[in-house]
Amino acid sequence: TGDEEKASILRVLDRGVLSAFEGTNNEFFLGGPEVRDLEAEWASKSRVKHAVAVNSATSGLLTAVQAAGVGPGDEVVVTPFTMSGTVAAIIAANAVPVFADVELRTFNLDPQALERRITSRTKAVLAVDIFGHPADMDAIKAVAGRHNLIVIEDAAQAPGALYHGKAAGTLGDIGVFSLNCNKHIQCGEGGIVVTGDDRLAQRARLIRNHAEAVVASGMEVDSLAGLVGFNLRMTELEAAISRCQLRKLDDLLARRLELVRYLESRLKDIPGLRLPEVLPGCTHVYYRYALVLDRQIWKVPARVVVRALNAEGLEFYVSYMRPLYLQPIFQRLTAYGEKGCPFKCPHYQGQVDYAAGCCPNAEKLEDFVISTEIVRPPQTKADMDEIHDGLRKVLDNIQALRDVR
Repeated sequence: TGDEEKASILRVLDRGVLSAFEGTNNEFFLGGPEVRDLEAEWASKSRVKHAVAVNSATSGLLTAVQAAGVGPGDEVVVTPFTMSGTVAAIIAANAVPVFADVELRTFNLDPQALERRITSRTKAVLAVDIFGHPADMDAIKAVAGRHNLIVIEDAAQAPGALYHGKAAGTLGDIGVFSLNCNKHIQCGEGGIVVTGDDRLAQRARLIRNHAEAVVASGMEVDSLAGLVGFNLRMTELEAAISRCQLRKLDDLLARRLELVRYLESRLKDIPGLRLPEVLPGCTHVYYRYALVLDRQIWKVPARVVVRALNAEGLEFYVSYMRPLYLQPIFQRLTAYGEKGCPFKCPHYQGQVDYAAGCCPNAEKLEDFVISTEIVRPPQTKADMDEIHDGLRKVLDNIQALRDVR
């Protein structure tokens, strides 16, 4: 943040209104001027008809899932290789996540694995642009089209990424961006839902802002299903900061890409590293920088390499996280109350499989993928040199690490 953000905060404070939302069908249903201006600017930047500001990307995902009409008895096919909030949005709608495996080039949802997971209960697909590279959305949408499914895109890690000339986040029926403090641009906590569909946009605006109260005060809707209204609203302060950050996105991405290019020029002399792959027609915005280790050369699991890098003061992690279906909530099949809902809900007629091995590619990643978030501003080329030197040192001493557990 800088002087622009400070000035925007003072502008809001001088105006004296920190939130102008009202949960009723009047002129304040859409919030205050900063929120409305942010939405207009984000829609213009992304070349999409509607943008809806919310208080977090997790709230945005919940909004998108419920706007899509997902509910009890439904299944949503999703990648297991993502942050837990992606899947929590499905459970919050009382639907059941069904995990499909990832492909090993970009670690995104594999369209062929997606097709194998579709049943008569499948309502939607939730694809994630993991690490900043867009998922294979043409293939995913082709599968979804054959089965009449809604496509939700979690682009929290990919603002500014392109897929055949279109902005990530705008590739499905409805998409979600993050403005969390760790993301490319941020206002502390916040999110944006985007869609080209008027109906989905209306439903998203209702869900973020006490839908049942707004409908009761006169707004007409074609269906009440899923319109359990929450307070998912963004404040004027967050919106003002986000507007400044959005204007800086191109510059921040350019600086990030400059660091990536420099680091990759240094890493060329280290054998056994597969650098992040960028598929034809796509751009990558490197929310995380992921390296694939050739175990024939590195000879030890990724966790051992990461511990050695951490000892050198470098913030690397194993892969990203374990596949989500291995978490207790899925292994024990319970989320709401003690009766196993939504997995054992009487409305759900399926039998979901969360056994280890159901997504083998996702489970393999822990063995040979390491990643870091430090290839970004305000880091410098000197910091990239430290990454190179740390990796070089670990590889030069790899034999000494073979007995580490």
